[in-house]
Amino acid sequence: QVRLVESGGGLVQTGGSLRLSCAASGNILRIYTMEWYRQAPGKQRDLVAGVTSGGSTNYADSVKGRFTISTDNAKKAVYLQMNSLKPEDTAVYFCHVVFGSQGVSLPRGAWGQGTQVTVSS
Repeated sequence: QVRLVESGGGLVQTGGSLRLSCAASGNILRIYTMEWYRQAPGKQRDLVAGVTSGGSTNYADSVKGRFTISTDNAKKAVYLQMNSLKPEDTAVYFCHVVFGSQGVSLPRGAWGQGTQVTVSS
């Protein structure tokens, strides 16, 4: 079994900052990608930022220059530093990891439980 545990969400005023964390544990032999998604009420879940095992990153246009994704490979953790937050950043944020496991031939994906980020105007 693979488990992702997220933390760091909360309530912040416009212009403030938050740092989200997501730690993976379980049968993980190799991590291919680590990503953050978000889902606002009544909307679809969208990719916010992602990083590959090679260190390549990508960001949604709406967060470029404000959010930074980073990892700690030893801890199997991914972080999202969010600065200059706006009310439209309000959503539940989910981490997603694509990984390989011992005894499993194909890569699999896992989701965290989500953490609420609320930005007040």
